[in-house]
Amino acid sequence: MHLFIVEGQQVEAEFRRKFGAAPTYDFCPAGAPDLLTRLGAADVAFDLRDWPELHYEQPRQPLFYNTTTRSLAQLFHDEAPPFGPVFGFCGLPTFIDVPAWEVSTYRAADLLPLPEVCALLGTHCHVVQDRVGLLTPRVICQAINEACYALQEGAASVLAVNQLLPGSGAGLLTRANRIGLSRVYEALEGAYQDTREPRYNPCSLLKRMHLRGELFEVD
Repeated sequence: MHLFIVEGQQVEAEFRRKFGAAPTYDFCPAGAPDLLTRLGAADVAFDLRDWPELHYEQPRQPLFYNTTTRSLAQLFHDEAPPFGPVFGFCGLPTFIDVPAWEVSTYRAADLLPLPEVCALLGTHCHVVQDRVGLLTPRVICQAINEACYALQEGAASVLAVNQLLPGSGAGLLTRANRIGLSRVYEALEGAYQDTREPRYNPCSLLKRMHLRGELFEVD
């Protein structure tokens, strides 16, 4: 099996841990002049760019798109339907090497090949609604946002918040650093623009740290 991953350099180690040594991997920069040629060799492709377009190319292998900042419905709004099966998944750091992936679909017909694709990849998949941020990533980012409000209001220190709010074996703010605060901010902003629900409105502290390229001092 050959996996083709566009703009996935930041999660390369996670992909390799997730799928092991059996597959071959091609981590392709978005600007690679031979991108489409390299796509042709793939059994399964993953596109982590903001606005991917591989669904109009041959061959029509399964394509996974990172849907943490926009849904598949948003991606294909006013666009021609994709040629082959397309799936949404979370391409953020810390969400790749997990036992089961949350996956969304654009068309009901794409549910039919999904079990075969998951068997090929050797991973379990849970189908969730096609929403910005899927389910778990949205919940985790919302929890990070609430932690930022607690810090902004002086309710607790970074270390205290990190100890009180665990996140997948590590403190929540430690996980936020691993995801990247800019990615957390962008995921929340995407969910807020999609739903207008106040719980997704990024905290000003998080926005400031995103703009400054800062991380939480958790050590």
